[in-house]
Amino acid sequence: MIRPDEIQAGLDKGEFFIEYLPIVELAQARCVGAEALVRWQRPTGVVLPDDFIPLIEHTPLAGLLTYWVIDQVALELADWLKAQPGVELHINVPPEILGRGGLEYAAQKSGLQAVRDKIVLEITERGLPDQLGLDALDQAARRGIRIALDDIRIDPASVLVLSRSNVRIIKIDKSVLQDIGDGRATSWVAALSALLKTTDLEVIAEGVETAEQLAVLRAAGVQRVQGHYFSPALRAEAFLTYFRHQAGR
Repeated sequence: MIRPDEIQAGLDKGEFFIEYLPIVELAQARCVGAEALVRWQRPTGVVLPDDFIPLIEHTPLAGLLTYWVIDQVALELADWLKAQPGVELHINVPPEILGRGGLEYAAQKSGLQAVRDKIVLEITERGLPDQLGLDALDQAARRGIRIALDDIRIDPASVLVLSRSNVRIIKIDKSVLQDIGDGRATSWVAALSALLKTTDLEVIAEGVETAEQLAVLRAAGVQRVQGHYFSPALRAEAFLTYFRHQAGR
């Protein structure tokens, strides 16, 4: 069992690193950005976020790790963000630190404030009702902060949240795509298609691995995707190479 003090020690020793999962626009099948994903290199191997992020939720470590990610993204991709029009970089943030000034300070300190229009903050849907009131979320949107709701499953509860907020970017959880496999559109696909026809939502589907999944998502009107069908998460240099290859096709 990993302890929070081990996470703090790993951060102090520089054991964490970032991989970037490309975001692909379906209309032209081209890379338009990436999501920054934190990894932990331990002596026993690489530890993925699902194994350590839950252990630091609602603690000061969650903020510290988020600010470290912002600094690291700035070091690795700030020049790319400044040079490339129309791209975006997604950063996962714990909802409890929004609206408290820390993110704004970290963005200014790192230099990412200059490209804030290309930064998207991702917040899990489950964190909204009790940790970040919808009023605070709407205020952030009005200040020009781009926010995406992550891990959406397209059920009545999530549709209600979407209808009550100003968030215009949602990410469909990869577990939902497991329903695709028999060639028929499932109920959530129909619900998503109807939602897209009546709103201006931008939808990103996570975990795309097959051509069949891609075809269903395209037919439903999903604009962007992530997943191994296109590329796994990559270190910064490998991601930049992937992006250049996509742009030069």
